[in-house]
Parts: sequence; structure tokens; C-alpha cells
Amino acid sequence: MTEPLLRIEGLAMRFTNPHDRKKTVHAVDGVDLVVGEGEIVGIVGESGSGKSTIGRCVLGLETPSAGAVEFQGSDLTRHSKYRARLDLASRLQVVFQDPYSSLNPYLTVGQTLIEPLQASRRVFTAAADEKARDMLEQVGLPREAADRYPSQFSGGQRQRIGIARALMMDPKLIICDEAVSALDLSTQAQILNLLARLAAERGLAYIFIAHDLDVVRYIADRTVVLYRGRVMEQGPAEEVHERPLHPYTAALLAAAPVTDPVEQRERRRARAVVTKPTPLAGPATGHSGCPFAARCAFAQEVCRTERPADTAVGERRVACHLYDGASGHPAAGTGMPALTTPSKETA
Repeated sequence: MTEPLLRIEGLAMRFTNPHDRKKTVHAVDGVDLVVGEGEIVGIVGESGSGKSTIGRCVLGLETPSAGAVEFQGSDLTRHSKYRARLDLASRLQVVFQDPYSSLNPYLTVGQTLIEPLQASRRVFTAAADEKARDMLEQVGLPREAADRYPSQFSGGQRQRIGIARALMMDPKLIICDEAVSALDLSTQAQILNLLARLAAERGLAYIFIAHDLDVVRYIADRTVVLYRGRVMEQGPAEEVHERPLHPYTAALLAAAPVTDPVEQRERRRARAVVTKPTPLAGPATGHSGCPFAARCAFAQEVCRTERPADTAVGERRVACHLYDGASGHPAAGTGMPALTTPSKETA
């Protein structure tokens, strides 16, 4: 069996409340994740679900409280030497959410693209300049854009520059942290198509972090649904979108706004099936129970007291006490119906 490009096991990230040292927030709580060569894995969830924290741990910007992050067989959490981390960083890159603040306004685009190569001492100036102009062409910008400043470009063009900067180090894996959420819909589609083309041409793998399931469905091979730092469900993107297993996934899909008022009413009804009319706030800390239990319309006592294990259902996995992996359906007596997506629209 081929070793995965990235393997995350038992990843946990805890933060202590600065105003109350006795309180600990579990931003990421025991996450397991595998990314194969050339695979696009989407991580989706609400704000505060921990998806960006996972990306920061993979990039080495945060030191995990527990767990392991292995990239090409090397544990990123155990590398302390500067040169070793720099070598690993050359194979791991990131595209940030905000195309305006992620570029230095005092550097030309060419200088911005060359900077990572200079830091790693890989390429001399003349060759680096040529490579920067080649990368600009690959992301759909003219070669002369290297001589201009970020302020002379639109948001979509700046995001293309950010993608070109990530490509300069010839990475194997790129973390796309809400890479299209700050863009308008037409520009989003252009950037998504660009990322998909680059992945196919260069054999790139992505961890695509987003809050929009439709966007993740459009670009990802596999979807991971995160809630309060835990994986609720994961599987092939199309299947997760069309036939959600976990009540939280169904609620997240139904919460997406649409322009058609009839369909919007259908979504509200679908959301009411899986969530309580007046959901109570669940505990923000601790490990006991399912984090969605306070909001779930089908929650039982076991959901509040015991952490659900991952249940395999075909190619998918779901963390839910109410699911019977043997039959591939909700367990008898739970009252939970087979869940579907209220809309067939694509991104």
C-alpha cells in the first residue's frame, strides 16, 4: 500500500483562557486525517470549528498539544533544526484568505515571488526572476506583472499572485485557507478552475479549507466535516453533499442560503428535521459526548455522555452513536431518517 503524502493522527490543539487559567478550549480535538499524492481534501465547518488551526499545525505555525503530523514519512512536530524545517517548508506552501494583506505593498510582485527562493538559497537572482515570470504566466497573468506593485491589481489578480508565490518552491502540498471566500462569485469560479488545473498539471495535493460545502464539493475529491474541533463525517465529496450521514452535515447543507424562496423554505424545513427549534449551547470544553448533541434533534443520553467512535460506512466514516455501520442506515429505534440534501445545485 502506498504511503500517504500527509498523515495526521490524534491531532489536538488546546488553548488556555488568558482570563481564567483553569479553563481550556479544545480548538482541535483528536483529529485523524490522510491526504494522498495529488489528492484534494476539503475541510469544511463553521467559524471556530478548528479547520484553520489544523492548517496552521500542518504548516508548523502552531505546535500541537498532542498528536502527530507526518509529511512524506517525516514527523513535522519533531523537527527543531532550522535547515530541516526549511527543507520541509519548501514542500509545504499556503494560499491565504485575504489577497490584500497577504502581499507586501512595498515589494514588486517579482520581488514577492523571488523572496521564498532567496530565503532557501535555491536559485540565483537572474534565474529566480525568470522563474517568477514563468509562474505568473501559469496563473494567467502577464510576465510584465512582475514589475508592478500589489496595489495595481484587483483582488482576484492578487490571489493569483499568492498562488504563484506558493508554486515558486515546487511544493507537493498546498494549504488553501479560505482561499476564495473574500472574492466575488465569478472570480471564485475562476480561481477554483485555476487551482484544479494546476493540481492536474503539476500533481499537487491541496488541503482546501472553507465554510461553504458547495465550493468544497466543486473542487475536492474528499470532504471532511468539522465541528468544534472534531471530525463529524468524511468521505467522497459528492456523496457527502448528496447523502449526508451525520445530522450536523445535513444541517450545514440546509443552512446554505439560496435565491429561490421555495427552495429556501425547503431548506428551513430540512434544517428543522435535524436540529432543535431552540438549541442549547453545548459545553465549550471537555471530551465527553458528541459536541453536536445539544443541537441534535435525535440526541440520546449516550450522545451526551460518551464520545462517538468513527463508524465505517462504505468509503465513508461518521462519528455518530445513532448510525449502524453494518446496514449503512440509521440504527433502529433512533428516530433518525435517512438524510438527503435539499438542493441539487452545484457550485
